[in-house]
Amino acid sequence: MDAKTLLFFAFSSVLLFAAVRVITARNPVHAVLYLVLAFFTAACLWMLLKAEFLAIALVLVYVGAVMVLFLFVVMMLDINVDRLRQGFWKSLPLAVIVAAVIVLQLWLVLSQGEWQAMREPGPGIAQHNNIEQLGLLTFSEYVYPLQIAGCLLLVAIVSAIALTLRQRKDSKYQSPSKQVQVRREDRVRLVSMAAEADARQDRGGVAPAPESDAGSGTK
Repeated sequence: MDAKTLLFFAFSSVLLFAAVRVITARNPVHAVLYLVLAFFTAACLWMLLKAEFLAIALVLVYVGAVMVLFLFVVMMLDINVDRLRQGFWKSLPLAVIVAAVIVLQLWLVLSQGEWQAMREPGPGIAQHNNIEQLGLLTFSEYVYPLQIAGCLLLVAIVSAIALTLRQRKDSKYQSPSKQVQVRREDRVRLVSMAAEADARQDRGGVAPAPESDAGSGTK
């Protein structure tokens, strides 16, 4: 077993562990962190396949931007985890069936002879630049799907910001427009009150005697 195969099995094991922890972690913040780990290990697998551009894009776009945004959203939304777990066991059989169907479809596709023939690189593939070919395909044949994906990400970012700024009973915020329009009479009110001794005399009481100095007392 060479070093490349050993690294492949190591990264694959970490990726599977992180993917399982994403759906089994009790804390949503921990689940997001495990998803970041899964993206990092997937990027390492792309590097082993000599797809440097895809690995760098996965780290910069998903880990550096999208997952950080998800992490802040999860931390600020104040998610009620107990309420989300109420229907977990009821939905588990359906989830197992869907997962089994997905695994079956992947096995049917990858077991075909065309996928087995793709293991060996074609003639002249080493002379082509991976990043150059991806750039040509992205901005020629797939330019419209790229713009649509950008619009979807923009909508997701705006929606996340709108969810964090929703009105809650325990949230405290300031309104600069109301602060500018406020007057002095609305904030401060001067009240004329009688002294405490005068108030007691008016009620028929006796005013307390003034305290003597500390050094003038008699024995």
